[in-house]
Amino acid sequence: MDQKISQIEALLFVAGEDGLSVPELAKVTGFDRGGLPALLDELATHLIQIDSPLMLRTSDGRYVMVTRPEFGKLVSAYFDLPVNTKLTQAQLETLVIVAYQQPITRVEIDQIRGVRSAGTIQKLLLHQLIESVGRKEEIGRPILYGTTADFLDYFGLESLADLPELPDINDVTLDEEGQAEVALFDQIDDQGDTILESPTDEGQLSLMAEGTTATQEEHDTPTDEQPVATKKEGENA
Repeated sequence: MDQKISQIEALLFVAGEDGLSVPELAKVTGFDRGGLPALLDELATHLIQIDSPLMLRTSDGRYVMVTRPEFGKLVSAYFDLPVNTKLTQAQLETLVIVAYQQPITRVEIDQIRGVRSAGTIQKLLLHQLIESVGRKEEIGRPILYGTTADFLDYFGLESLADLPELPDINDVTLDEEGQAEVALFDQIDDQGDTILESPTDEGQLSLMAEGTTATQEEHDTPTDEQPVATKKEGENA
């Protein structure tokens, strides 16, 4: 595969549900803007030819890597798994960041953690500890996340003003059993093996899983979304 196409694929993968426009791709890669649509078409065709579980979709002039619709039930099953109250390291780090930095975008969370947080954010959304609270007024209008009333109830807080002093993210560590520890969430150890309920709204799950990115949820603004035109190998151009 052409190196340019590989670079575009890598950028779209990292961009997640926010996607990238042709001008943004041109700015980051230095590629000629006029030639990018053809490269994007080649990428879309390549994904079909290798039978990838991903596909390229365009929405309001932005290109997004999404899972193919036939994998919707599988993705839904993953996100429908119950989460033990002993939150994972990634979930706890992300929840701390959202709690103290809200409203915050996924990209900003990624920058603080140094790794992609798409799947972790989705888990926290499904278990109603965080939610979409709007969109940031910048290019692409990315989703802003904040904590929920359930978050306050779950950790016994009256309001966000009851949050303790901001911890250093380096203080979020693993104990001897591999469980995440941080002062804010000491209550976790007092709640036994309670399981957080998964949402039962099948419509919500299918919207998030079928033909969407791992982090897209029902608060996204509806748009006219179409797969990028592609052709099978051997077909005439």
